[in-house]
Amino acid sequence: MQKEKTRQASPIEPGIAVALLAWYDRERRLLPWRAAPGETSDPYQVWLSEIMLQQTTVKAVLPRYAAFLRRWPDIKALARAELGQVLAAWAGLGYYARARNLHACARAVADRYGGKFPAEENELRKLPGVGGYTAAAISAIAFGRRATPVDGNIERVVARLFAVTTKLPDAKSEINALAGTLTPVERSGDFAQAVMDLGATICTPRRPACGLCPVRTDCRGYADGLAEVLPYRAEKGERPLRRGIAFVALRQDGAVLLRERPLRGLLGGMLETPSSPWERAAPNGTSVGRHAPLKADWQKLPGLVEHVFTHFRLELTVYRAEVERDAQPRREPEAERCRWLKLRELSGAALPSVMRKVVLHALDETRASPAVRASPAPPRAKRRSA
Repeated sequence: MQKEKTRQASPIEPGIAVALLAWYDRERRLLPWRAAPGETSDPYQVWLSEIMLQQTTVKAVLPRYAAFLRRWPDIKALARAELGQVLAAWAGLGYYARARNLHACARAVADRYGGKFPAEENELRKLPGVGGYTAAAISAIAFGRRATPVDGNIERVVARLFAVTTKLPDAKSEINALAGTLTPVERSGDFAQAVMDLGATICTPRRPACGLCPVRTDCRGYADGLAEVLPYRAEKGERPLRRGIAFVALRQDGAVLLRERPLRGLLGGMLETPSSPWERAAPNGTSVGRHAPLKADWQKLPGLVEHVFTHFRLELTVYRAEVERDAQPRREPEAERCRWLKLRELSGAALPSVMRKVVLHALDETRASPAVRASPAPPRAKRRSA
């Protein structure tokens, strides 16, 4: 099917900016990283919030943002932190490459720029974890440069305003170009946040409140009766399934054996219960002998731990063993990366959601021994992705 031609900018765009800024001045969301009217935004707070908000909701971010800021109030404090501390503070937010890049970016800003963020998009994009959207957001919101960040909310608003019927992701370049025609020279940061707020509160993915929209009269999608269904999206294929075995070794003193994952790759630098590789094929009868971290009486637990990542689904079979206080992991697999951690310490550890599920599965009250039950278990992680 032939794509529709890109909708061209028209004289109504300045009116959209004026209307949205007036609406924003009345209805703006009060968020802790936003400067009050007439004040200048803190680049560190803008950057931190933008990284946290990637693939995460504002509701989930608010308490974690406050905790981060209390612990690391500025870029230099975060640069001095150890990566393990940052990963532990990030646990439960998911997409852990963000935390690694957050730490690397803090050190880069401290080392290269004396602890001060550069203002220009091209310089910001040289920093770890700062892509086109984040660079534009920081440049516009923190420094007042004319820049056009396009996140999911802005993408949806622009697709409806211009009635873009090309399916995503093919429509991204078209939408980005159209968004740029809307950005005013003055107050570009406020304008970007106005469009974000519009998408989050009125121009929502489902059942948009078009009757309350300050730019309804300029919205081509609304005029064409398409606002509720735009943007169109290409159908996603089903996520492939991977399987593996997770080994939960519980020591008599209430400690569990954990292993640090390699820095590169999925869940890099986080802690896990020692596990077999996650593969498409189901584990066979020899997998326990090959991948168990120590010699013990491993008992297969009923049921599976299921978890959904961005690109695949995971099913883990859990084996549990209760071991002596002097039990030590054998050289394979990677004994030097293994450590014992008391169960009461897990809530502050760099343990991703999927591994918290594994530990909780092994600590089920119907299966755990009295000695194990006496030790407090970690709180259940509420977030799905990792």
